[in-house]
Amino acid sequence: MMQEKYLLSLAERFGTPLFVYDGDVMLERCSDLRRFITHPRLQLHYALKANFNPALLTLLKEAGCGIDAVSPGEVEYALKLGFAREKIIYTANNMTDTEFEKVFSSGVVMNIGELSRLRKAGAAHPGMTVCLRFNPDVVDGDNAKTMTGGELTKFGILLEDIDEVLSIVRRYGLKVTGLHEHTGSGIQKPESFHAAMKALMSVATRSNFPDLEFLDFGGGFKVPYKPDEKRIDYVTLGAGIADRFRAFEKEYSRELAIKFEPGKFLSAECGVLLTRVNTLKRNRKRFIAGTDSGFPQLIRPLLYGAYHQIFNLSNPEGKEEVYDVCGNICETGDRFAEQRPLPEIREGDLLAIANAGAYCYSMGGIYNMRAMPAEAVVKGGRLISFRRRESDSELIGNILDHTESCDTAL
Repeated sequence: MMQEKYLLSLAERFGTPLFVYDGDVMLERCSDLRRFITHPRLQLHYALKANFNPALLTLLKEAGCGIDAVSPGEVEYALKLGFAREKIIYTANNMTDTEFEKVFSSGVVMNIGELSRLRKAGAAHPGMTVCLRFNPDVVDGDNAKTMTGGELTKFGILLEDIDEVLSIVRRYGLKVTGLHEHTGSGIQKPESFHAAMKALMSVATRSNFPDLEFLDFGGGFKVPYKPDEKRIDYVTLGAGIADRFRAFEKEYSRELAIKFEPGKFLSAECGVLLTRVNTLKRNRKRFIAGTDSGFPQLIRPLLYGAYHQIFNLSNPEGKEEVYDVCGNICETGDRFAEQRPLPEIREGDLLAIANAGAYCYSMGGIYNMRAMPAEAVVKGGRLISFRRRESDSELIGNILDHTESCDTAL
């Protein structure tokens, strides 16, 4: 986390709640992955859904990263930010025909994970270029809701359906340039990466698609959220991944690109949410610190039971107390932390919620009609971008401006 004096200064300047992102941390994680996975044809596609801040995305583009997009809006946004279409992969699920046609017209390669969609794609555009998403049948991740392999998931084509895939590809003359799998977010066991790789490589070996250019092994690289949580040994894991892929290329008798789609790994640790304590309350045995933010602005603790470290920037050396750190939303579950030991919190203190750079702002909403926080991006000790918070009047105006009265028979 960046220095306390800078965070205190930014909160004073822009108010709270405020997301602050350190671009240097994000770029360091990007360099880490390239250092860990030493393969000459490694390509990184940032999972845009993790954080769509334009300044951060521009830094990643300048660092040579591509984009993993999951909606037509994300594709259009990435193109508008200057990402080359060949560096964008569109991996949607349950897409509509309209969405399919919109992305097809953009020229971005589509990653298709359903037999029915593959048939529709072939019938609509025989000979089109596609990537195929398979379910690796490997189940791993830090929460059941974000595990994307195995029989309970909605993602990917089953490995056992490969013959039907080949039939569709032949029938419509589809050009398969990539194969894809994704196991889950926050993969706990390094061996899961290898098991999923083995599954996808078996598809390539069995099918021998003549136009194959890359294998894409998704994301899921875990980052530590708890203070005592150990980092995965990515130096060893990365070397093992590179060695396994080289062995596959030798067996396959072709050189291919190896792709990954990190989201959380690149941006989680670069961000903090700054929030001000408004209220202190003794509720029998509970000591409640009420803040000026809430779960619509950082929903991971409520949605996943996720742990985020919290720091009292205003009183870091205070005597330790145990708090429920709560938000300002009309829900009892609106807690950032429950029974958390923290330095004494006083009304007016500034708290920093760590690891808030991924799946926090991007999953936000305006429940209780509270606008999303402002965002600040720093790099090299300098503020390089600021996105202000909407006022109440602007928020209300945006709702009313898109509402039309009518009296039409149905």
